[in-house]
Amino acid sequence: MAATAQPTAGGLIAAPVQADKVPVRRVIAFFAMVFGMFMSILDIQIVSASLSEIQAGLGAGADEIAWVQTSYLIAEVIMIPLSGTLARIVSTRILFSFSAAGFTLASALAATATNIDQMIVYRAIQGFIGGGMIPSVFAAAFTIFPPSKRSVVSPMIGLVATLAPTIGPTVGGYLSHAFSWHWLFLVNIIPGIIVTVLTFNLIDFDKPEFNLIKRFDWWGLISMAVFLGSLEYVLEEGNNKDWFSDEHIVLGSVAVVIGATVFFWRAFKVPFPVVDLRAFANRNFAFGSIFSFVMGIGLYGLTYLYPLYLARIRGYDSLMIGETMFVSGLAMFLTAPIAGMMSSRLDPRVMMMMGFGGFALGTWSMTQMTADWDFYELLVPQILRGVSLMICMVPINNVALGTLPPDRIRNASGLFNLTRNLGGAVGLAVINTILTQRTQEHYLRLSEHVQWGNPEAVEQLNNMAANFTAHGLDGPTIAIKKMAGMVQQQAYILSFIDIFLLLTGLFATLVVCALAIRKPQAAVGGGGGH
Repeated sequence: MAATAQPTAGGLIAAPVQADKVPVRRVIAFFAMVFGMFMSILDIQIVSASLSEIQAGLGAGADEIAWVQTSYLIAEVIMIPLSGTLARIVSTRILFSFSAAGFTLASALAATATNIDQMIVYRAIQGFIGGGMIPSVFAAAFTIFPPSKRSVVSPMIGLVATLAPTIGPTVGGYLSHAFSWHWLFLVNIIPGIIVTVLTFNLIDFDKPEFNLIKRFDWWGLISMAVFLGSLEYVLEEGNNKDWFSDEHIVLGSVAVVIGATVFFWRAFKVPFPVVDLRAFANRNFAFGSIFSFVMGIGLYGLTYLYPLYLARIRGYDSLMIGETMFVSGLAMFLTAPIAGMMSSRLDPRVMMMMGFGGFALGTWSMTQMTADWDFYELLVPQILRGVSLMICMVPINNVALGTLPPDRIRNASGLFNLTRNLGGAVGLAVINTILTQRTQEHYLRLSEHVQWGNPEAVEQLNNMAANFTAHGLDGPTIAIKKMAGMVQQQAYILSFIDIFLLLTGLFATLVVCALAIRKPQAAVGGGGGH
């Protein structure tokens, strides 16, 4: 039954692909869609550097403020896989323009929030509605453009998908410093209106299939929302709440299992499932999704780790962190056209191996870090990260989506984007847990050496105490506090090194895994108009 509706969708979308020339209105519509996606992905991270300002402005507690980001992520992760089905029912034009309008309205509401409860609700609305814009762009890129244009289009969406979360803290830090935290949301309004108007008037590459609403799987939607929403909550909050020692995490985990069981059962049983999982039967799509999942770990993990190091160890504020992190974004931006040219000349597997290898090299260089590392020491690892992400993303997009039949792409692009977001969520949960545990272990091990039986430690303590006493202070007490602080700092650094070692191993493994992919003829031809 599900297959009966697909030839219609396939026929509608496949027609324009045959022609090598893309109408100007579609090109403008596509650029408007790309900008909408940029706003939606940017807003995941734009608040991360400015949570303390929002917390002060709304009078929120330390445990409440994290929900400004978590509510957005939970809502977005539910909408992303759902968007393929919605696009089939109401058309890409209606879905995208209404998503852009809703996102703009929710941004305006978030700027007017007067307490933390309002902010959490508005951010959830913003995330849910904005999530509809992300997969639509990937689907449009692979349906309205012929394979010969893919070497231009694929780097563009790859750049937006990776650049937006990378520069989010930079943009957010600058806006909240120069103006106020309200501008983190107000900045979306004018571009949002422009994107809404352009997409509503110019998108014309598919037609709605309203008859599918009768067969819509509401139980599948509810179970998917419970499954993905609870999973995102457990991963986001687990480490802060000490995992299963907290009843909310236990309840969330039970909800994940129940939601997942019902969702997967419905996905394979009902004729028109809320998410079509058959795309995973395509070997290249399955491998592309696995690589996308791991890229999510690298992308969001390092966007989290670098600022954390700069704040905890170097004492940087949000603006200084943003200025330091800008290097990765610049490297991505400059690499995008090069990655496009490479994609038309190189086997995608070779490009992936280069990208994964470069990423592993960047994280390996971070294992030499000390407490004195600053902008210049972080320069090469950040450049390697930015360049490698772009070189990876272009072939991963082409491999995953470039060989699917047109009628499958809308659903598949939602699943593909979901894997990147889930990779980020899983990666951050694992990184946070390892950081917490390894810091404690390193602190205990280091403190064993900083005791009265160690002459070097005693000499250092006496010198520090004498120095503080000479300035009329309580030398011995301050010296012990300082020494404890030094041990804590070294424990942090050693735990950071552990994480970078793990990431190096993960990406080095992917270099080998890239060989398992079949040479994707359509993707290779996709670059060169073959």
